[in-house]
Amino acid sequence: MKTIFKSIVLSTLIISCLSCNANNKTNNAKTTLAEVVNHSTNNQFIKVALLLDTSNSMDGLIDQAKAQLWDIVNELSYAKCGDEKPNLEIALYEYGNDNLSGSEGHIRQVLAFSNDLDEISKQLFSLTTNGGNEYCGQVIKTSLNQLTWGKNQDDLKLIFIAGNEPFTQGRVSYKEAAKLAHKNDVTVNTIFCGDYEQGISSYWKDGADLAHGDYMAINHNKATTYVATPFDDQILQLNQKLNKTYVAYGAAGKSKMMQQSLEDDNAMGYSSANAVSRTVSKSSHLYKNSTWDLVDAEKEDDFKYEDLDKDELPEELKDKNTSEIKAYVTKKRKERESIQEDIQTLNQKRRAYISNQQKDNSSRLDNAMIQAIKTQAKAKKYNW
Repeated sequence: MKTIFKSIVLSTLIISCLSCNANNKTNNAKTTLAEVVNHSTNNQFIKVALLLDTSNSMDGLIDQAKAQLWDIVNELSYAKCGDEKPNLEIALYEYGNDNLSGSEGHIRQVLAFSNDLDEISKQLFSLTTNGGNEYCGQVIKTSLNQLTWGKNQDDLKLIFIAGNEPFTQGRVSYKEAAKLAHKNDVTVNTIFCGDYEQGISSYWKDGADLAHGDYMAINHNKATTYVATPFDDQILQLNQKLNKTYVAYGAAGKSKMMQQSLEDDNAMGYSSANAVSRTVSKSSHLYKNSTWDLVDAEKEDDFKYEDLDKDELPEELKDKNTSEIKAYVTKKRKERESIQEDIQTLNQKRRAYISNQQKDNSSRLDNAMIQAIKTQAKAKKYNW
């Protein structure tokens, strides 16, 4: 999953040359952390639709996706165009599972485009495998028709489809789907789970070529390995402090805060190193929770303290007036920014350490995706 998400994140970050040039001219000052975290400063988006085969043979693929999600998100967070960092939205589909409706092509939209990284993690961890008829052309066409891709030509729009059966299965031709993708300015990248030459003979490469994307082959059954670093424990301690800066409000506040904790546990379930990667993601501009956290919500253009329902505030704020609530949120925001800066500083050292220790993982999903994304992003003048 690392590879898929990294590729997805990196690909989405690509923006047009004109936008990059404009940003270079107008944004020469050093970007502060507050500006990086505030997604309202940039209306450009990386949109990635991840289409995963959940038939019986794909347990390894799903496991990689779960284990590598945060590394992929982190790689995307480093992408820049001039001084600007684009926003990220990820959609998730499963296909090829016999538990899904045959009349719908054994396809399910698990999640429409979303910037809620906790929800994306939750839905990934909900996936299970069973049986399967894998209709690649149909799931690509379905995602193109169902998702809101938008008309902004500066947005990077990517599909990553992963599986191991012939690309030709199903009633919808992959060639028809590729033409529709090209018409909608969406690039389709194909990831065959198996031998490289077998993927070519079963038309996975042809599908990518027709949609102006990249073809990749991975060992989906290879277990994800991690490099532990001397900085991991410090970062995990900072994660505990970071969680205490969230101010839950609204009907979903408490449940979303519980979900945040659950996704921390899910990441830790793979390894402490994976939990560290999630913590790094939580310190980036891509981790946004304005629907339930007052610190993030305050940065929204349409937010007004006067509109808050006192009954939906946390206990420590219910008896406070507006000025007192503002002061409390400001205090939490400053605490968060300081913690995020500390995490990012440690992460720079962590990345350097991993770079020196990392063995070749070219056959993994995350590395295949990242390579594809960076190649495609270069055409848009993006850099990392």
